[in-house]
Amino acid sequence: MILQDIGMSELLLIAVVVLLLFGGKKIPELMRGLGKGIREFNDAKNNVRQEIEEGMREKPVQAAAPATTDAPHTSTEDAPLPKA
Repeated sequence: MILQDIGMSELLLIAVVVLLLFGGKKIPELMRGLGKGIREFNDAKNNVRQEIEEGMREKPVQAAAPATTDAPHTSTEDAPLPKA
């Protein structure tokens, strides 16, 4: 993973660059926005997982019986084969 290769000096350099680019007043806003985004993502992920688990717990829906008609039933099993 990339984060394992980053040392303390690199993290300090990144923090200084971020501080210079955004200023001290904007960083808390950025972190708050990042936190909200991560929280929303995790909530959505948990909702999807919960829906899938609930769907797996439900009993399978049985197929509906075929529609019946008032017409007499004709079977082709007893019918004579046509001559070729």
